[in-house]
Amino acid sequence: MVILAGVAAALHVAKLAPALPTLRESMGLSLAQAGWLLSTVQGAGMLLGAVMGVLADGWGLRRCMLTGLGILTLASALGPLGSGFEVLLGLRALEGLGFLMATMPAAALVRRLVVPARMPLMLGVWGTYMPWATSLALFLGPALIPGLGWAGWWWLAAACTGGMAGWVAAVVPPDPPSGGRWQASTLVARLHRTWTGVGPWLVAGAFAVYSGQWLAVIGFLPSIVQQAGWSPAAIAWVTACLAAVNMLGNLASGPLQARGVAPSRLLGCGYAVMALAAWLAFQDAWPLGLPARMGAVLLFSMVGGIIPGTLFAQAVRHAPDEDTISTTVGWMQQCSSLGQFLSPPLVGLLAARVGGWQWTWLITGLCSAAGMALAHGLSRLPPRR
Repeated sequence: MVILAGVAAALHVAKLAPALPTLRESMGLSLAQAGWLLSTVQGAGMLLGAVMGVLADGWGLRRCMLTGLGILTLASALGPLGSGFEVLLGLRALEGLGFLMATMPAAALVRRLVVPARMPLMLGVWGTYMPWATSLALFLGPALIPGLGWAGWWWLAAACTGGMAGWVAAVVPPDPPSGGRWQASTLVARLHRTWTGVGPWLVAGAFAVYSGQWLAVIGFLPSIVQQAGWSPAAIAWVTACLAAVNMLGNLASGPLQARGVAPSRLLGCGYAVMALAAWLAFQDAWPLGLPARMGAVLLFSMVGGIIPGTLFAQAVRHAPDEDTISTTVGWMQQCSSLGQFLSPPLVGLLAARVGGWQWTWLITGLCSAAGMALAHGLSRLPPRR
């Protein structure tokens, strides 16, 4: 239930990519304006992740998720009724806030709702919410948008989150009484405990270097294969498949942790394979054919999927205390948004400077090396639980 609500919320982030051609044609948007629509939704996460996390811990996890789903529903329903780019941009920023509020309490809610023995498995499943939504949007969008238009596609996304809000309200138990946890001094103290703890910083940094390089590679992949003469439909399907296989790694992380595989080993394996696969996909020392390069990117996405599922479990274990789980996850989401904001421009700038994609592996390799160092540091910390 909570996981499906996260998928419905993430659909609002992913819904724009397949709708961009139709949206640009109907509204006369430039490429720069389209880029702003893509990036603005990350603004709330990049600026407010930890703050919204501490508010969720104090206000109530269920209440925060329901509010986020409501904001997403309202903003998406109003989008087609707006009068121009500026209105749509503002609503995308509002959707970013709703997405943050809907997804950030989820890890703590999962911990509240499942028995401890199943927690690693379910947190691994939770880690699939973003690739799941991305795959759905890229698979369904090209099929539905020609008939529905971008407006109908927006309203369909609104219906999804509206329906999930009703389901969460009916099924998830109410939050316990706040007992003074909503006081400003309590919230500031909770934020202070999170930011002065070593674990939250290590988890957040590890997530940032993962999400940044994953988005950079998957985001630029359509441009790379388009140069090989692939059709737009083929590009959309390949990108959707590469996002979908990321879920396999996420799903594997839970059972592997439950069987006693050390999180540091899982994280080290994930980062190492991402570094090697990116090198195989982009290097030109031993030129590979396009199918082999796509296979390397497939490996990059699939094995890299072990990382987010493992890190969500580590965020729960290394939060300073029970009342700072959402704050820790919020800080992790904030650093993730920062990584997604910085890495693609760096990759694009490097490609422009050298005249191709052959040095992309350098940035992904540095990200992976940083991730392995952070994972090693995390392994030296005793978990709180």
